[in-house]
Amino acid sequence: MIFQNYGSEFLDGIQYLVALGSMIGLLGLVMGLFLLILGSKRARSTALGMIVFSFLLVSICGLDTG
Repeated sequence: MIFQNYGSEFLDGIQYLVALGSMIGLLGLVMGLFLLILGSKRARSTALGMIVFSFLLVSICGLDTG
């Protein structure tokens, strides 16, 4: 009974982290696109890395949540 409660709380924590990863990924995509359009040359190279990382984060978290 204790293990069942612990397992339920653990899975709730994992779901929270997946949702948080999705939100951070979407925020990174928006910021990356903003920097890509309006940023300097150095900011554009950083923005491309941010967009790639955010896309991977959203795809992993999105596939997990369905």
